[in-house]
Parts: sequence; C-alpha cells; structure tokens
Amino acid sequence: MKSIKYFFLLLLMSCGTSKVVYDYDDKTDFSQFKTFHFFEDVGSGFNEFDVKRTTAILENELSKSGFVKVENPDFFVNITAKVTEAQNRNTIGIGIGSGGRNGGFGISGGIPIGGKKLNEELIIEFVNAKTNELFWEGSLISTIKEKRKPAERELYLTDVIQKILAKYPPKRK
Repeated sequence: MKSIKYFFLLLLMSCGTSKVVYDYDDKTDFSQFKTFHFFEDVGSGFNEFDVKRTTAILENELSKSGFVKVENPDFFVNITAKVTEAQNRNTIGIGIGSGGRNGGFGISGGIPIGGKKLNEELIIEFVNAKTNELFWEGSLISTIKEKRKPAERELYLTDVIQKILAKYPPKRK
C-alpha cells in the first residue's frame, strides 16, 4: 500500500510543467572530470536535513554515472535552493451582494484551496577544482506544498536531482 502511495506522489510530481534549464562553458572537455567532492558550505537555502538528503542523493546519482567521490577531486559540487511563495490560483469565491434600484453593495473574496504552495528552484553547480571556475550548472523550478513529510521530501529531491543530472554532460550539436 505504501509503494502505491509513493507511486502516485511521483506521478503527480512528474505531471508538472517543470523544465530543466542548464548552462555550461562550451570550451570544456567534460571527459576530463571523473572525481568529485562537495563544497564545505554546500546547501545554501536548505535546512540541515535537506542538505544531508540532497548530498546523499547526489552522491548516489553521480556514483551511478561512474563518478567517484574523493578528497582531491576533479570538480566540486554546490547545491542551492531558492524558495518563493507561489501564486495560489485555486480558490473558492464568496460573495455578498445587495442591490437596489438606486445603488448597490458587494463584497467578494477567495479562500485558498489545498494549502500554501511554494516555488522552489534547485540549482546544481559543477566547479573545476583546478581553476575554481564554474563549468556546468543545471536548475529546475517546481511548485511544492509547504508542509511535506520527510519521505515525500526525499522522493521529490530524488526526482528533481535525477531530472537535472539527465542533462549532464550536455549533448553537443
């Protein structure tokens, strides 16, 4: 039963209009990068739990792609999050009106449905360890619920990180 719940959660997350945006130095030879490590201050914009979740997920995904985490890496990884309040378009309208022949009076308003929503931009940056220059960056903006359980948060972060890393290394035309 639990796996069905997570399947539907993942399905709902994937139905959004989120799109990965990435940029890179087109003079970079991406094949030279085989080892990585995280910056010491990785995780700006995250709480401590999300820093741990995100670095663990990223380490796992990079390892699956053949990268090795070492103390003296070819590149450093930085992760940041930017969160803003989303415009809630789902409301129930309430109106009170009074009309007469010579005048009128009205009050209306909206009550948000579904709780507070946030826009979260997750940014992953790869920085050359020798030159300290950014050579690749990927980001994804998605709308999330403000209140989520740790398991929901981990599923969301895994999905977002996988989508961003699918654009690395960039396809050259």
